[in-house]
Amino acid sequence: DIIPQPLLDQYLSMTDPARAQTVDTEIAKHCAYSLPGVALTLGRQNWHCLKDTYETLASDVQWKVRRTLAFSIHELAVILGDQLTAADLVPIFNGFLKDLDEVRIGVLKHLYDFLKLLHADKRREYLYQLQEFVVTDNSRNWRFRYELAEQLILILELYNPNDVYDYLRHIALTLCSDKVSEVRWISFKLVVAILQKFYANGANALGLNFINELVVRFRHSSKWVGRQAFAFICQVGMFSLCFYVYLKFG
Repeated sequence: DIIPQPLLDQYLSMTDPARAQTVDTEIAKHCAYSLPGVALTLGRQNWHCLKDTYETLASDVQWKVRRTLAFSIHELAVILGDQLTAADLVPIFNGFLKDLDEVRIGVLKHLYDFLKLLHADKRREYLYQLQEFVVTDNSRNWRFRYELAEQLILILELYNPNDVYDYLRHIALTLCSDKVSEVRWISFKLVVAILQKFYANGANALGLNFINELVVRFRHSSKWVGRQAFAFICQVGMFSLCFYVYLKFG
């Protein structure tokens, strides 16, 4: 009753490999690009009409098709709601996390948007996987690591201070020592955001421990770039650092 059945059938047939040979070699990519709009039109109550097509596209041999889905999976999650997202999208999302960098960047750019839609227990499972984003197929792909730091600044609000200290702190310190200055600079902002997270939640002991680690790792570094990193962190987060210095020394 929403759209004519023949029109829906034509859309679903776009995943047929024969169509790629006779109609358009990128027809599957066009299908993937349009899928969130079709899902929105049909509504979540009719998701069963698209589920098999979506899974077919998610396993397509062309990375461009999978990349298209990866960039829009957070939008589809909003359309489907938390239950259908957990049941049908999370497994595909997990597959994209292990895909090529060209596909992974799609989920990385909207990582916060997707994770915030999950229940807290399911969201916490991804703490163990965030470290994997530091490693890329091409180490010269510094924009991937830059995007990771930007997303982590947003993601901080989704986790409690202990989880931030146990998992995200290590990633931040690694990014602060990146070979590319742009990555290091955004990572300094991430470090300050972590300190502000501790301060806002009254986790002063964690904040002091983190500052001590920054002092040992950067302030007393044998390399000038490490000592420079500490100076930049102080510049970016003067208020947070002054607060913790006051707590420690009075």
